[in-house]
Amino acid sequence: MWQRLTHIDRRWIFLTIALIVATPFIFDWVLPLGSVSPPVRKLYDFIENLPPHSVVMIAFDYGPGSMPELQPMAEALARHALRRKLRLIGMALWPQGTLLCQQAFTAASAETGAREGLQWVNLGYKPGGVSVILGMGTDIGQVYHTDHRKIRLADLPAMSGVRSYEDIGLVIDLAAGVSPGDWVRFAQARFKQAVAVGCTAVMAADIYPYLQSKQLVGILNGLKGAAEYEGLIGHPGLASRGMTSQS
Repeated sequence: MWQRLTHIDRRWIFLTIALIVATPFIFDWVLPLGSVSPPVRKLYDFIENLPPHSVVMIAFDYGPGSMPELQPMAEALARHALRRKLRLIGMALWPQGTLLCQQAFTAASAETGAREGLQWVNLGYKPGGVSVILGMGTDIGQVYHTDHRKIRLADLPAMSGVRSYEDIGLVIDLAAGVSPGDWVRFAQARFKQAVAVGCTAVMAADIYPYLQSKQLVGILNGLKGAAEYEGLIGHPGLASRGMTSQS
């Protein structure tokens, strides 16, 4: 029997594994995750406690290569904020972030009925990194003159009364690079802006010290963090099915 097993064509083994991994996506099958990690719960509770019509800014600092982990976070966070009647601002320090923001906010809007320009806005990509973060602490209108559709910010109801970080309840950096440190050092430390981070799992060890120093209100750690957040808002999605495949 053991000799026969060692002579099985490996392609049959690969095919079997592929079918097992694909099963949760084909049949929409989701296994329970168990308890929610404290950093995810902290971020959820922070958004839950924001007053209605508060502003949440999400920075899309990643590209398509990190979509499996980070795009479900973006959709879950946007869905939660719009359900709570909060205003959403999307922006990007990565060029690809403009399209990823549009996809995430549009998907969340399909459920909540929110409209671009009224409840949410996509400011798009702005080069500059740290200079962009610092500039928005003084005057967002001096950094972004229009949204990604070239509509003036003054003509967008979603931007009404939003001038700087003082008018934003929370900034969430969804990141596949070094940007979380920049948001903490400049937006949080200099302007006292509340900041949270969603990151790829491989980055998480570098981010947790900011949570321990209370410079972050919460962290979404990789696909598991995204799946936990989907569970908290009662909307299992790609992250939840992805975690089932991993299990």
